[in-house]
Amino acid sequence: MKNFTKELFYKTSRSSGAGGQNVNKVETSVTVMWKVEESIFFSDEEKQRIALKLKNRMNAEGILQLTVSESRTQFQNKKAATEKILALVNLAIILQKPRKKTQPSKAQIAKRLDNKKKLSEKKENRKFRF
Repeated sequence: MKNFTKELFYKTSRSSGAGGQNVNKVETSVTVMWKVEESIFFSDEEKQRIALKLKNRMNAEGILQLTVSESRTQFQNKKAATEKILALVNLAIILQKPRKKTQPSKAQIAKRLDNKKKLSEKKENRKFRF
């Protein structure tokens, strides 16, 4: 897990929604931004992986953005935004193990066929005969 908080920059704005005068006066919504390509904490391969996996959250300039307005205070929103972006990026750099195809064992095949046969016999016995 890499901590690249020194490369993050923040922008504040007024939150939307309920909150009365607090919403109208105070800039509590926080947008955290990070220039992926300019990072010194990640290798080029990791940067490409981040850009590929998080391309829906990046703008045309290659800046990863995340906006948080969960709390009534700017400080708590800034903390939450930082934690969320760190978690997002750390998940994006994890390599998925390739799935290995497996075949069912002979015992599993036999069990499945046996269950099918029993079910078929049960349904056959339900039929009305003269």
